[in-house]
Amino acid sequence: MKKNNIFKIVITAGLVIGSFASCTKKLDLLPTNDVTSAQVYSTPTGYKQAFAKVYGSFALTGNQGPSGNGDIQGIDEGTSDFLRLFWKAQELSTDEAVITWGDPGIQDFHNMNWSASNPMLTGLYYRSTYQITLCNDFISQASDANLSKRGISGADADAIRQYRAEARFLRAYQYWVLMDLFGNPPFATEKDVIGSFLPAQIKRADLFTYIESELKSMDADLVAPMKNEYGRADKAAEWALLARMYLNAQVYTGTARWNDAVTYSKKVIDAGYSLIPNYTQLMLADNNLNTSEFILTINYDGLKTQNWGGTTFLAHAAIGGSMTASNYGLDGGWAGTRTTSAFTSLFADLTGATDKRAQFYTAGQNSDINDITKFTDGYAITKYRNVTRTGKAGSSLTWVDIDFPIFRLGEQYLIYAEATLRGGGGDANLALTYVNNLRTRAYGNTSGNITSAQLTTDFILDERARELYWEGFRRTDLIRYNKFVGGNYVWPWKGGVKGGTAVDAFRLLYPIPSSDISSNVNLVQNTGY
Repeated sequence: MKKNNIFKIVITAGLVIGSFASCTKKLDLLPTNDVTSAQVYSTPTGYKQAFAKVYGSFALTGNQGPSGNGDIQGIDEGTSDFLRLFWKAQELSTDEAVITWGDPGIQDFHNMNWSASNPMLTGLYYRSTYQITLCNDFISQASDANLSKRGISGADADAIRQYRAEARFLRAYQYWVLMDLFGNPPFATEKDVIGSFLPAQIKRADLFTYIESELKSMDADLVAPMKNEYGRADKAAEWALLARMYLNAQVYTGTARWNDAVTYSKKVIDAGYSLIPNYTQLMLADNNLNTSEFILTINYDGLKTQNWGGTTFLAHAAIGGSMTASNYGLDGGWAGTRTTSAFTSLFADLTGATDKRAQFYTAGQNSDINDITKFTDGYAITKYRNVTRTGKAGSSLTWVDIDFPIFRLGEQYLIYAEATLRGGGGDANLALTYVNNLRTRAYGNTSGNITSAQLTTDFILDERARELYWEGFRRTDLIRYNKFVGGNYVWPWKGGVKGGTAVDAFRLLYPIPSSDISSNVNLVQNTGY
C-alpha cells in the first residue's frame, strides 16, 4: 500500500464533505451540503480538509457502482470520472485507441460524429467545471480577509496561502482542459458569487491569456520544484503547463509561441529532474517511486481511492481475449481498449525486445480491426500494470495503485525539441540530445539514437506517440500537426470507416453540452453543432 500523506487528508476530507455530489451542471453552483462553508472553514483543519477535496476530486467521484452499468443516481465513472473521460476524448478519437463497448456515445469518438448531447463529453465538461467551482470556492474562502476574520494567523495562515496558490494552479489546469477540448467555455473566478449569476462565455484566445497570466502571477507563491509533497503542484508544474500551452499556442490563439515553449520546457528540464532508467516501470503499482521524472500526478491507491475510472479503467479495460489478468495484478479484464495498426506501425519490433516502449499483447489478437466491438481485433496494450517493480500485485486486485502523471520529464524533452525545430531559438544539438536520451532509455543503449538530419517535426510527432501513448496527448498533437480532421492523415475507423476517411474541420473542437446551452443564455454553441 502506498504511503502518500495526501490520501490520509483525502479520506478525512471525505468524512467532512463527502456528501458533495460527483459533478454539477453549472459553473456557478457549488454542491449543497449539510455542513456549511462557515463550519468547514472555521479552523485550519477544516481548510486542510477542503483543500484535500480540491485534489481528491481528480481521483474520486463518490460513485461506487460497477463499471459501465450505472450506479448511484444513475451516474457511473464512465460519465463522471475526470481521467477516464479525458482519456476517452484525447485517445479514442485518434489512431492510438479503440474500444469494444457500446455504451451510449462511446463509439462516437471513433466515428467522429459526436453531438452536443454526447454523455461522455457532457460528463467531462461538467467534471472540469465542477473542479473549477471547488477551486473558486476554496480560493475565495482562503483570502487574507477571510483568514483574518476567522482569527487564523501565523504558520496556519501561511500554510493556507500555500494551499490557495495550488488551488489556483489546479483551476488553471482545468481551464486549460476546457480551452483545449471545448474552446470557448463559461468563465468564472473566485470573485464571482456562487449561485448568483450565469457565467459569461470566454473566447479561446482570451482564456489562453487568462491562464498564462494566472500561472505567471502565482509563480512566487508556489514551492520550488521537487520540494512539495508528492502529488501536489509546485513551480515546475506551473512551468510545464505553460510549456504545453505555448507549444499549442498557434492552435489556441492564432499566434505561435515557440520561443516561450523552449524557455519554459528548459526551466523544467533544468530544475533537477531525470529519467528513470526503465520505461516499462513508468506505469506500475509502485510508480510513486518515479519522483525524479514525474512532475505532477493524480494519485491512486487501491485501498483508498476506489473508483471505476482513473488508472483502474486504463488497466482493466485493456485486458481481454487470451490475456491472463493476474499477470497484470488484476482480478479480471474488461475486454475494452486496444490500438490500431496505424499506431503499431510506428514500431519496427512489436515484442519490446528492441524498443521497450512497445508494450503490446499480440497472441490471439489481429492487427487489423474488422470489427471494433470484437476485443481480439486490434493489438492490446499492456502499459498500465498493477504490479510493482518486483512483480508483486498492488494492494487491491480490483482497484489499482498506478498513479497517473499529468506532467513528466519526457514530455518536456519533446516540447523543447519540437519548438526548437519550429524556430523557437533553442539549441539544436541539445534538442537532439534530449530526444536521444529518451531513445537510449527505450533501447537500453545508443542503437536507437538518431542523427540531426533525422530529427524533423514529423519524426517528433511519431516519437511523441511512441513515448507518450495512452497518456492523453494524441488528439492535441494531431490537431497541432493538422492531421486530426480532413484527409491529410487517416487511420483505421477514423470517421467510422474501416479504412478511415476525412472528417469535417469543425470537429477540431468538441461541442458545449446542449444542456448547458439551454440553461445559460450567455453561451453560444461552437460552429458546426
